[in-house]
Amino acid sequence: MQYIRAGVELSNTEFPDDDLRREQEFIDGLYVRVDALRGDTEASVADALAQGDKPMQARLERDILVAERSGLLAALNAVDGALCFGRIDLSSGGSHHIGRIGLRTDDADRTPLLIDWRAEVARPFYLATGHTPMGLRRRRHIATDGRRVTSLHDEILDLRDRERTGHEDPTGDAVLLAALNSARTGRMSDIVQTIQADQDRIIRAPYRGVLVVEGGPGTGKTAVALHRAAYLLYEHRELLARRAVLVVGPNPAFLGYIGQVLPSLGETGVLLATMGELFPGVKATATDTPEAAAVKGRADMADVLAAVVRDRQSLPDPVIAIEHDREVLMLDDGLVNVARERTRAARLPHNDAREHFEGHILNTLTDMVAERIGTDPYDGSSLLDASDLTQIRDDLAVNPEVWSAIDSLWPRLTPQRLVADFLADPEGYVSDEDAAAIRRRVTRAWTTADVPLLDEAAELLGEDDRVSKARAERERETQIAYAQGVLDVSYASRTYEFEDKEDSDPDGSEVLSAHDIIDAERFADRQEEADHRSAAERAAADRTWAFGHIIVDEAQELSPMAWRLLMRRSPTRSMTLVGDPAQTSEAGGVGSWSEILEPYVEDRWEHTRLGVNYRTPSEIMDVAAAVVRAENPGFDPPSSVRSTGVRPWVRATDDLPWAVAKAVEELTASLGGAASPSPSAPSERGAPREQGGAPAGRLAVIAPRDLHRSLAARLDGVTAGAEPDLTRTVVLLDPRQSKGLEFDSVLVVEPGRYGTSDLYVALTRATQRLGVLHTGKLPKALETGLPERPGTSA
Repeated sequence: MQYIRAGVELSNTEFPDDDLRREQEFIDGLYVRVDALRGDTEASVADALAQGDKPMQARLERDILVAERSGLLAALNAVDGALCFGRIDLSSGGSHHIGRIGLRTDDADRTPLLIDWRAEVARPFYLATGHTPMGLRRRRHIATDGRRVTSLHDEILDLRDRERTGHEDPTGDAVLLAALNSARTGRMSDIVQTIQADQDRIIRAPYRGVLVVEGGPGTGKTAVALHRAAYLLYEHRELLARRAVLVVGPNPAFLGYIGQVLPSLGETGVLLATMGELFPGVKATATDTPEAAAVKGRADMADVLAAVVRDRQSLPDPVIAIEHDREVLMLDDGLVNVARERTRAARLPHNDAREHFEGHILNTLTDMVAERIGTDPYDGSSLLDASDLTQIRDDLAVNPEVWSAIDSLWPRLTPQRLVADFLADPEGYVSDEDAAAIRRRVTRAWTTADVPLLDEAAELLGEDDRVSKARAERERETQIAYAQGVLDVSYASRTYEFEDKEDSDPDGSEVLSAHDIIDAERFADRQEEADHRSAAERAAADRTWAFGHIIVDEAQELSPMAWRLLMRRSPTRSMTLVGDPAQTSEAGGVGSWSEILEPYVEDRWEHTRLGVNYRTPSEIMDVAAAVVRAENPGFDPPSSVRSTGVRPWVRATDDLPWAVAKAVEELTASLGGAASPSPSAPSERGAPREQGGAPAGRLAVIAPRDLHRSLAARLDGVTAGAEPDLTRTVVLLDPRQSKGLEFDSVLVVEPGRYGTSDLYVALTRATQRLGVLHTGKLPKALETGLPERPGTSA
């Protein structure tokens, strides 16, 4: 694309006109204020943490101040590079500068210096048009490099305004196209400077209820969802900062890719996680077969696990003999069944109900002993009073054989143990075919599809917190004992000091020491460390945490069991779901919004669609759409806003690793002028090249997972694996890892081995160039839709 005149070459520190100079002076003033705020904030945090013992209320206030100031400091540091990006000039006079955070002067009136992009007064920056100027006469985009202004782009919104600056953008698209054509960096950038009107309406939608945002490749749905998180935290700070916002992504690579967006918008307290990380203490590292994932994700697995739990509440076969006080007590299935049914009637989780079962069994055994030793032989009446029965029960309660019997009949269980045992022996609970798919004799690592099963099991079992409570009680007793020792030393010191000294208290007043005004328990309380973790950090460690809002990316991929987990985390049903049913590739994915939501909110949800593709050039999108239309002739893809003039190509080969290496060399040469990697220089392979300070761009090789080892052997230094480094120039991914990501160039390998959805995803990751390599048969849509590129020419 071509920049307008003022957007070009400011390669030195001399400004060609007054507008640029004035904006630079304003930006300089903003950073003076930011640097001052940063210094003041660092000092206030240090002073607060340096304070010694304080009363409880003072310590609470200190902790709140530290948390707030630490959050402010993180925000100031995060937005340092591109603080201000726009200005709106009002028809009524005056103007406002728009930025990533709001800033005020330090005067008595707290005069606004910079308007937060989320504030209502900033909204015309995104929505105003020449037809509906919203009270604006001009909108200015300010491009910066670090703290330096590089260009201005002005849009005239009030045609009666005759003033011209020389920075006018005739189309109003210069900033958007510059962002779309810029080289990728391996990290998603925020779109705060280029939010479009349809995106703004979604970002600022009310946070209550469920909002579904559907959009094809390149429509910006992920960026919109992340900016929505930032907006909701701005609008509902008190509530959402306390309850936290959860963003769920499809895989670790995706979370790494989006990880800088919210901090760049001044928000650092959001929890980013995959489904495989939503059970504290477990991180899914293993991989299921598609068949196993589909079985585990089905909604009826909740009933299956409930049946597994009920079967662990067993009956004797046929009796359990318990030796007690030189007699044998026989627990048969009838007696135990009565205790079991009474316990189940309480409708408590398994572990929570255990105490009730224990009580019923002890009462049953107590009655058996009492009947044997305390019954009148003539009239059958009891000879024992209440104290006798209590003594019998207490004696039974310390009999190891009694507890061994209870453990066998109603064992305490952990979710991990229950699910692992079920997967090791699933026969009888699912069909033989399903059992063969999910059977896993030994569980050394968990899969993503296991995590919803663990969460369901935790719901069915309840918490078995005896060990943690006992540990906490021991620690508490140790703290009190230590505090008592300190007070004893204090008392002994005062006694020694004043012993045999008649003038130790000359005025008759009483001298108070620590032990006179506080006891050991309260003294221990004062020494407890405060929990300085953020709400997001606490939420990550708490399975039962209720989030203020949940955002789910690639929502169409989640299974019914995964949705059960997420809905437990969102009792208020405040959620934003983004995805594209056409890109559903997981075997257990639901794909239909109504199927996902009706069990939880019926029809009380909103649906909106983003239909403009900002990422994928029309040349590439036409090819990708043809792949889907081969199965679904009525498919309606998002419309691309730009064309590069570069057509995708296809090449057949007999030596795949060699052909991939040559294609990578060709495509890498086109990345922002970066030199191509060569076998003789492996140290440069995969490392980003920078020319003139501009990112060199990124290339993805998307290939079936089983080919990665052989391909990586020819691409020395290229990063791959479960969490590849996306900031490297060349990265090796499988189709599902590439979901939600974007690269300047993409090489798709063996497309005939992909399903339609996976191939559609792989073909739409590129912003500039696309190549296809194959040894086997091509999908029909690619046979006719791509030109053959012979040889190795670029």
